[in-house]
Amino acid sequence: MDVYQAVTTRRAVREFTDEPVPRATLERVLSAAARTPSGANIQPWTVYVLTDAPLAELKKRIAERTEADDPGDEREYPMYPPELASPYRERRSAAAAQRFDALGIRREDARKRAEIIAANWQCFGAPALLLSYIHRDLGSAQWVDLGMYLQTVMLLLRSEGLHSCPQMAWSVYHRTVAEVVSPPEELLLFGGLSVGFEDTSAKFARIDRAPLAETVTFLDGTGS
Repeated sequence: MDVYQAVTTRRAVREFTDEPVPRATLERVLSAAARTPSGANIQPWTVYVLTDAPLAELKKRIAERTEADDPGDEREYPMYPPELASPYRERRSAAAAQRFDALGIRREDARKRAEIIAANWQCFGAPALLLSYIHRDLGSAQWVDLGMYLQTVMLLLRSEGLHSCPQMAWSVYHRTVAEVVSPPEELLLFGGLSVGFEDTSAKFARIDRAPLAETVTFLDGTGS
């Protein structure tokens, strides 16, 4: 699979089979992803890989919280600004509408929507979870480095025939996650990446992207 195919076939898969992901494959992907660029080569990412019993324990603990309608822990970073400006607000709304329409879920069906959100903390059935942390003292540039690292991981997973789903949702229950993985206190949980083989029978929406002219401006002197 070439890089263009990896990019165009990557998407946030939310239905996985329970087929195990070989540890050797994960090690190969994460070893290669270490080549991701970072400012001054500080490599600001710390990753925990959960499978089998540790992952099952994490799912169980968080399920107990979601089933009790626990809203989660104090937020350690904002996922989105309080008020999204245009066009970002419209893009987020459109993505949600496309996804729920594909699943046949009505806007007013709050219970079903809550179930879909709760599936995040069951990894959508994936057998492997990568949790990404960053040091609390690092700044916005290092968060960009972490994002590049995660994108590299996702593309390498595609080259291995695997899929993934990036999830900031894990940060909602960061204290429960910490109970299982025991990270140093100076690390902050950014989110998780559910990893596995796609359930190809599941319904999904291929979320639209903005047209090139909306996000890219060419300055080449031609006036076109």
